[in-house]
Amino acid sequence: RAEKTEVLSEDLLQVEKRLELVKQVSHSTHKKLTACLQGQQGVDADKRSKKLPLTTLAQCLMEGSAVLGDDSLLGKMLRLCGEAEDKLAQELIHFELQVERDVIEPLFVLAEVEIPNIQKQRKHLAKLVLDMDSSRTRWQQSVKSSGLASNLQPSGAKADALREEMEEAANRVEICRDQLSADMYNFVAKEVDYANYFQTLIEVQAEYHRKSLALLQNVLPQIKAQQEAWMEKPSFGKPLEEHLAVSGREIAFPVEACVTMLLECGMQEEGLFRVAPSASKLKKLKAALDCCVVDVQEYSADPHAIAGALKSYLRELPEPLMTFELYEEWIQASNILEQEKRLQALWSACEKLPKANYNNIRYLIKFLAKLTEYQDTNKMTPSNVAIVLGPNLLWPQADGNMTEMMTTVSLQIVGIIEPLIQHADWFFPGDIEFNVTGNYGSPMHVNHNANYSSMPSPDMDHTDRRQHDQARRPLSVATDNMMLEFYKKDGLRKIQSMGVRVMDTSWVARRGTSGVRKASSTPPATQPPAPPADLPTTPHSPIPEQSLDISATPSPLLTSFGFPPGAER
Repeated sequence: RAEKTEVLSEDLLQVEKRLELVKQVSHSTHKKLTACLQGQQGVDADKRSKKLPLTTLAQCLMEGSAVLGDDSLLGKMLRLCGEAEDKLAQELIHFELQVERDVIEPLFVLAEVEIPNIQKQRKHLAKLVLDMDSSRTRWQQSVKSSGLASNLQPSGAKADALREEMEEAANRVEICRDQLSADMYNFVAKEVDYANYFQTLIEVQAEYHRKSLALLQNVLPQIKAQQEAWMEKPSFGKPLEEHLAVSGREIAFPVEACVTMLLECGMQEEGLFRVAPSASKLKKLKAALDCCVVDVQEYSADPHAIAGALKSYLRELPEPLMTFELYEEWIQASNILEQEKRLQALWSACEKLPKANYNNIRYLIKFLAKLTEYQDTNKMTPSNVAIVLGPNLLWPQADGNMTEMMTTVSLQIVGIIEPLIQHADWFFPGDIEFNVTGNYGSPMHVNHNANYSSMPSPDMDHTDRRQHDQARRPLSVATDNMMLEFYKKDGLRKIQSMGVRVMDTSWVARRGTSGVRKASSTPPATQPPAPPADLPTTPHSPIPEQSLDISATPSPLLTSFGFPPGAER
């Protein structure tokens, strides 16, 4: 067999190797790009759109919007999102068609047509070279067999035929080699064009994403506007100003709703704000308040749940109602021993509150002052109200040791809240309308729970009222008695070591005369400091003045934080 003659140059041999590598890369890229297409390849835009996942999603959203209606926030959101998804689907179809036309199809032609044609021509050249080598070998053997010298030309018809065959084969090889060389050099020259396919891919993708981003940026403000315009937003755990701005209110909805319901059905409830409600009822009421939907009649039989919801709202505010900014000023005011200066310092801190906080703390303190008017029945004196509700109105910004906070900070907070309640009309002069929105009427006191009965009559005999209260108390309730005992024991020792006198709450458990208990909440004998010109000069107590001679009555009266004991009560 004749040896194969190499007719290609070294450069063309290198190009031949590169052809195979480019073919493999192009084939693989074409396959992966095709897999990325979400629509069906090779069909028009309409047919491709029908099977596109984004189109299916858009249709689902629009159908959901039609079901829910535009009068609901969710329905509006579904409609806006459905329209946006449909536009994105159209952009995606345009993008895929362009990628298919400018990238995928040219890669297919390169990998499956152009390079295979060159490789096929290379095989044909190899066959022609083999034929040429064979004819040359035959001609050389003919020369040897004739016995002629190698430098002489053979003669005869056979030799001439062999020579012609050899020359013809060489001519075919030369023609094929020239064609192959031209194709290979052309391939090398077009590598820039091939690389441009991938540049086009990135450019088309960038344009698609720019258009998609523009669509999303256009619809996003509409979505946000719908949400901001929607009035029914959760209030628990949200900043006070944000809730008031969204709802267009001056008093937070949970505060007004709970206060108004308690005014109707909870003012004479013993241990209000101290007795814990049923966890399930509290959770239900909080969820209802978050939806701005409250069944007044349902909760009229369970004032403890209403009080618990109010405490939860105040406690879950991101910033206390009395603000972090004024925390140090409140604490410093509570540490002033002289009564008049302390009241003046507390008044000054009140005036520095932001308008929204001031309106709500005024509303709440006025209610708590009214609640203490019924302390004979509900056992909630200003001191007791301050103990259980104060830590929900003011707390330090930095979390510290819980025990230390309960024994020092909370006691100081009690010294802030109690005077505000005792002198509510001096700190916040003027009457207040609790039912601001007028959405709450007087509920019928229907027993919705087997453990509760209707509200007791104010004219009920004391013994009957006590039996009534015992009968209507829940079978299992948690109370804040532990907190009260803590104040009396460990807290008392620690706060006295600071030079501050602490009020004794043990009298709540004792039964004294109503005159004695009422006297404890009357304004001090020493008049509060003169208020500014726009405030009344005389403090008005929410409790009518008592004609009872306190000094002649032996009673376990409380001593306030730094208040002179005895006479001012």
